[in-house]
Amino acid sequence: MYYVNREQIDLRLKVLPEIIQVLGSSEQTSGEDLLHRYAKERALHLALEVVTDVGSYLIDGFIMRDASSYEDIIDIIHDEKVIGDELVAVLKELVRLRKPLVQEYYGPLTERRIGTSQLTTALEQFAVKVQAYLDHELAL
Repeated sequence: MYYVNREQIDLRLKVLPEIIQVLGSSEQTSGEDLLHRYAKERALHLALEVVTDVGSYLIDGFIMRDASSYEDIIDIIHDEKVIGDELVAVLKELVRLRKPLVQEYYGPLTERRIGTSQLTTALEQFAVKVQAYLDHELAL
């Protein structure tokens, strides 16, 4: 029997629509003023934290192999068929932003940009795939 903390997973996934909304609205603004830059960076940070937190809960709950890095979390949930091939590259690019966002926050995030529309679609699909995986594996 698995102990999957579905409550914590659901709490994190429920934040994604707001994150997607912020990312979408920051894309619609012409130019990047300071407020929108910081809003987008915070939304990116929250998005990657949601993805890695949910991945970690799945890894722990379903007793998957231990992750050695944030990218490895994505590899593991891909190997375990939580997410498909279409999401791996985008989610890996997202988690690669963690160091620039958290440790190199003093400068603009210029390297490795992810297309907002591609990212928002990936985040929406991530939530759907995780819920489908949980429903299937827990037979709900």
